[in-house]
Amino acid sequence: MMKLSFATLLLVILVLTSFFIPPTIADSGFCNSKCNIRCSKAGRQDRCLKYCGICCTECHCVPSGTYGNKDECPCYRDKKNSKGGPKCP
Repeated sequence: MMKLSFATLLLVILVLTSFFIPPTIADSGFCNSKCNIRCSKAGRQDRCLKYCGICCTECHCVPSGTYGNKDECPCYRDKKNSKGGPKCP
């Protein structure tokens, strides 16, 4: 009886875990590829990639191109840094 309960519990944990792992992996790949494009012409690429990644993770989108087009992603466009300037590159 105990082995059956343990096996059932293990199966339930594996099924529940499978619902949470793929979105994390997909978001990471999505943000990395979109931010690499967005920051490809930036003067400070390391800083651009850092803030683009933060904004992409929170907003789930990155505007197309290397500059501008922020109206495509209002969340990305409207994020502000501590000084009131745009946070997202």
